[in-house]
Amino acid sequence: MKKTFDEFKKFAMRGNVIDMAVGVIIGGAFGKIVSSLVGDVIMPAIGLLVGGVNFSDLKWVIKQAVVKDGEVVTPEVALNYGNFIQVTFDFLIIALAVFFLVKGINALTRKKEAETKTPPAPPVDIQLLTEIRDLLKEKKN
Repeated sequence: MKKTFDEFKKFAMRGNVIDMAVGVIIGGAFGKIVSSLVGDVIMPAIGLLVGGVNFSDLKWVIKQAVVKDGEVVTPEVALNYGNFIQVTFDFLIIALAVFFLVKGINALTRKKEAETKTPPAPPVDIQLLTEIRDLLKEKKN
């Protein structure tokens, strides 16, 4: 049992696992920010443009709720397609943000590679010919 625990500890402490955990935590927080952006900023504006519709309230009621004496006996059954529209907008905005993030990282990586990349060494025969040329120049002088 101790050997298994030690193996798991070694696995969990590797850099990739910790990086992934940090990514998941930040991704969860980023998801909340985007949900707020979509739900509180974008969707009300779109709802206003299409006539004051609140998308999260859109639903198709399949079966009405049964209420007796002010108490709900049977809850309503409904397809909440407005919530689906809301979540779809969340996904599209997150996907767009991740796309631009990856695009920016790739641009920085390419720029850094271009700056640090050294030209490949010439073939051996070219190096020898260059050395011979340099030696001949020195003899002339």
